Parts: sequence; C-alpha cells; structure tokens
Amino acid sequence: QVQLVESGGGLVQAGGSLRLSCAASGSIVKINAMGWYRQAPGKQRELVATITSGGVTNYADSVKGRFTISGDNAKNTVYLQMNNLKPEDTAVYYCNADKIYAVGLGYGVDYWGKGTLVTVSL
Repeated sequence: QVQLVESGGGLVQAGGSLRLSCAASGSIVKINAMGWYRQAPGKQRELVATITSGGVTNYADSVKGRFTISGDNAKNTVYLQMNNLKPEDTAVYYCNADKIYAVGLGYGVDYWGKGTLVTVSL
C-alpha cells in the first residue's frame, strides 16, 4: 500500500526556519514528481513547490528565495526547507506525488499526505 507521510511541521517564530519531509512508502517503482501544497485558514489550497525526479523545480512566487524543495529518489522522499518564515506561511502543508508507479501496475497514481501544520508566530 502506497502512502505519503509528512513530518517536520511545528510552531516557529517569524524569521525562523523549518524543514518538512515527506516519505513515500510501498512497492514503488517510480515517482514522476512530488511537491508541497498548503492551505491556510479560510483559503483554498495552493501550490508551494514541486520537483520532478529529474530535479526540475517550480515555486510559488510567494516563497521564491525563501523555500527550497529537494528530493532523494533512492529514499522516495521530498523535503521542503523553509527559511525566513512569515506569519502568512501559516498553513497545513500537504505532500503530493504525481505520479507513483507501483509494482504490478501499468500506470501512475496520484497520492496525497494527510498534512502537517506549520504555524508562524510574530
């Protein structure tokens, strides 16, 4: 059974840093891309950053220069280094995989983690 599990969320003061991790587990053959999305209270979910297995990255304008996404293909894990955090970064951060190819399956499937809460205080 394929699952995504996020970790690293917590409470941090403005200007501080956090590092989120997301590990995909299961009988995984290949992952095309993984990324982070977030949803703040009263707002819709938005893209934060994505990275392909080849290392191509994409960032939301609001986090460029502050956040860095990286991945470890061997560990099926993606990271989000968040620096100079701002109160507006407060949200539940969700890990996403697009797409995971599992053993015995001829096509990829999208997966979402359950989310990890990041709270940035003044």
